Amino acid sequence: MKKLQLLGNITPAQFLRDYWHKKPLLIRQAIPGFKPLLTFEKLAELARQNYVESRLVTQRDGQWDMQHGPLTELPARNEREWTMLVQGVNLYDERADELLRQFRFVPDARLDDLMVSVAGDGGGVGPHFDSYDVFLLQAQGKRRWKISAQQDLSLVEGLPLKILANFEAEEEFVLEPGDMLYLPPHYAHDGVAEGECMTYSIGFRSPSYQELGEAFLQFMADSIDLPGRYADPQLQQPKNPAEIPREMLTTITEELNKVRWDEEDVTIFLGEHLSEPKHNVFFTGPAKPLTVGRFMETAAKKGLKLSSKTLMLYRGKNVFINGESFAVGRADKAVLDVLANERRLSGALLGSATDDVLEALYTWYQDGWIELG
Repeated sequence: MKKLQLLGNITPAQFLRDYWHKKPLLIRQAIPGFKPLLTFEKLAELARQNYVESRLVTQRDGQWDMQHGPLTELPARNEREWTMLVQGVNLYDERADELLRQFRFVPDARLDDLMVSVAGDGGGVGPHFDSYDVFLLQAQGKRRWKISAQQDLSLVEGLPLKILANFEAEEEFVLEPGDMLYLPPHYAHDGVAEGECMTYSIGFRSPSYQELGEAFLQFMADSIDLPGRYADPQLQQPKNPAEIPREMLTTITEELNKVRWDEEDVTIFLGEHLSEPKHNVFFTGPAKPLTVGRFMETAAKKGLKLSSKTLMLYRGKNVFINGESFAVGRADKAVLDVLANERRLSGALLGSATDDVLEALYTWYQDGWIELG
């Protein structure tokens, strides 16, 4: 897929300065002549798999219902007011992955996934807001979007979906294939299908600090070093046996205060955390892997590329891939930085890699993390 313009007549730098996290942007014909990358049948097949995250949202007589996948049965396509949502389509289709990668004017550390929403006439998920930025690309049919910068984000209680209780539209657009709408976090919106339609949502990662804090403390548990064991040679008989002694509290507080971390610790945690594949992602290596010699010969001719499921990041001397991290020297870093940024590596560049990197590449090939060609 060739590099797309996507943002109309503005540059990524202008978009990030003027719109990102700030205000919506409607882009007519962001991708002129855009057609769906996957058929309805293919999406329905994905939704039936237990390793694909999917949902079916229906509305009957004003009553909302949500069913989580695997979705074995779907409403008839000519029925009204139903929506099938298939998450992470980029993991299972190379063209969807290529489309997602067109949004790399935002760092990979923030890019999440491509979700496809298929809806019958009148279908939608109700007025709601997302906690993250989103691009809504119309792929097929028409969808009417109503949006609002309202501050009141209170929800209707007792529903299976998060639906805004007091949605008041401020702007309204009908999107046709190739049109795209960007919305910043917490911007209220409601999209309703006009006839059968398909919408692609490009979402971004926005982890809560609570989530990061809990994960970081688990990460640090493996690396802290507090030698010694509590002792109290000056112990005195307590007046109240059930009261924790002040000396015990002071001593243990001092010891726990020795737990320290620096930017390097946070770098390694963040790289491993952000490159960790989601729980439903599984890698499959080649059925008949080449010998190491044949692999090197073929890679030298055809080059290598990352699997669409692989997440690869780096910072400084640290390289992260699928939740693993390692430090590399300058020569190897030059090669691996190219692989991470381009998501592919030419055979010519492989010639400058050390034996350590070549060994790692062969292991990743066996694990299904990278592919030949």
